[in-house]
Order: sequence, then structure tokens, then C-alpha cells
Amino acid sequence: MKRLTLFALILTIGISAAFAQTKAELTFEKTTHDFGTFSENDPVVTYIFKFKNSGDAPLVIHQAMASCGCTVPEFTKEPIKPGAKGEIKVTYNGAGRFPGKFRKTITIHSNAENELVRLYIKGDMTPKDLDLKEAIEKTSEEVKKTGE
Repeated sequence: MKRLTLFALILTIGISAAFAQTKAELTFEKTTHDFGTFSENDPVVTYIFKFKNSGDAPLVIHQAMASCGCTVPEFTKEPIKPGAKGEIKVTYNGAGRFPGKFRKTITIHSNAENELVRLYIKGDMTPKDLDLKEAIEKTSEEVKKTGE
């Protein structure tokens, strides 16, 4: 009988401990950022996503992966205490890419209750501005070649 009572007590404590476990929770102020229109002359743009650990346990971000090599996320490797805030800096580098609209995904893996979160950046990179002097010289050369 004592063994049965001891077993029931241990089982009750184990179940209570399992339900009482606390979790971190990753809460972002916003999950999408639109860079709007920017020029290929200045193709590097950066945005900082701000978040809070809304849970009851320390938050650890294990990984932040971008959908493309042109996008680089940076994040802190240290645990974020409950109630504390953090940032994920995302840089898009459009150099060597075709101008136009883009949309990139950054996937965040953590120990939070919501262990997988996706962030999005988007924008429209316009073609390089032509140098007026260079354009006039090219036109002059073409006119000389054709004789017009």
C-alpha cells in the first residue's frame, strides 16, 4: 500500500511539473516590412525587426535563415529574458540583381511556444540612373558612326 501511495504521489508531482513548465513566446511588433522604391544606385537596404519575449522562460533564437543569399539576418545568440526585447537586423543587397519588385522570407527558429516564425521584406529596386554626360557622349559617337 505504501508503494502504491508513493507511486501516486510521484506521478502527481511529475504531471504537475510537466503542466507547470514555462515557455518563451516570440512576439514581433510587425512581421512584414516594405522598403518601397529605391534605386539600384544604392542597392543595400536594412530594416530592424523588433520583438519581445512575452513568455515566462528565456528565449533562445537558434537560427534565422533567409530565402536568398541577397538577404542577411543578424540576431543575438544570448538568451532573452522574459519580458525583455530584442532585434533581428535584416539587410537586403540588390547589387548584381535584376531591378524590379522582390519579396524575401526570413525564417526564425527558436525555443518559443511559436517555435517557427516567418518575417518578410519586400520592395521595388529601380534601374540605375544614367549619367547624363555619358548618355550624351554615347549618342554623339553613334551619330558620328552613322553620319547623321
